[in-house]
Amino acid sequence: MFFKVCVIFAVLACAFGFRAQMKAEMPSFKKAIAAGVAGIFATGALNMPAHAISSSELRSLSYLQVKGTGLANRCPDVPAGEDGSISISGGKYKIVDMCIEPKSWQVEEVSTNKKGETVKEFVNTKLMTRQTYSLADVEGTLESQGGKLVFSEKDGIDYAATTVQTPGGERVPLLFSVKNLVATGNGDKIKPGFEMGGSFTVPSYRTGLFLDPKGRGTTTGYDMAVALPGIQGGLEGDKELFKENNKRFEVLKGDIEFAVQHVNAEDGEFDGVFVSNQPSDTDMGAKVPKNILLKGIFYGRVEKQ
Repeated sequence: MFFKVCVIFAVLACAFGFRAQMKAEMPSFKKAIAAGVAGIFATGALNMPAHAISSSELRSLSYLQVKGTGLANRCPDVPAGEDGSISISGGKYKIVDMCIEPKSWQVEEVSTNKKGETVKEFVNTKLMTRQTYSLADVEGTLESQGGKLVFSEKDGIDYAATTVQTPGGERVPLLFSVKNLVATGNGDKIKPGFEMGGSFTVPSYRTGLFLDPKGRGTTTGYDMAVALPGIQGGLEGDKELFKENNKRFEVLKGDIEFAVQHVNAEDGEFDGVFVSNQPSDTDMGAKVPKNILLKGIFYGRVEKQ
């Protein structure tokens, strides 16, 4: 019995010692992780996942082979080492099979420092959406105009409803979008180092048929909260709840920049990294949108029309 008690105390002592050691090393461990993530974005290594998959490999898989694996949310990669170029001249071209996959979502938050100064900074968030946040099969025209390449987005899965959570626990919904994107880049060739960017449209996160918890909507539902008629009968009550009652389908703007890293000239493929800045959901006009900073990878293929 005495031997068993000694063994138990020894095990507990080791366990507490291990936890204390991990607690002491945790700050440096977190710094190392943060430095590693920062290095990934700084070096543009976002497009080099542990298990990269090419477009030909992805197309060779059947529906059942892709179902439930998360591959449908993945953007294919151009093999590393490809450094060719795709010349856009002497005809009409288009970009097809374009895929845009975010890897990082940051929300701009306003805080006050010790000096009492207002500081704006982007904070990392936790993704709350399942693997349905990538844009795929985006396509549009690609033209050479005055020594510049202009890509005009026309079709595809060009928006995706996404929700992220800030460190404080706030859920921030957004409609990740590249609708009506017009991106411009210098030169007439797509090659490693080529950059293009422009503005796009961010539609309302909710549609006109959406009803809030009190049955209010834009095209259907009530004009005001039926459960609160007492404070809505006059001008003062209407002022307090005007934004909640007056639902609007708002169309906002965002900006995106692409940087090409690899080009497979033989198949017309290219990939790289992107940075996008767009507003979040406004709850149909009831809230002020937050600025969302997205970083990730993209893939595209050039075809001659």
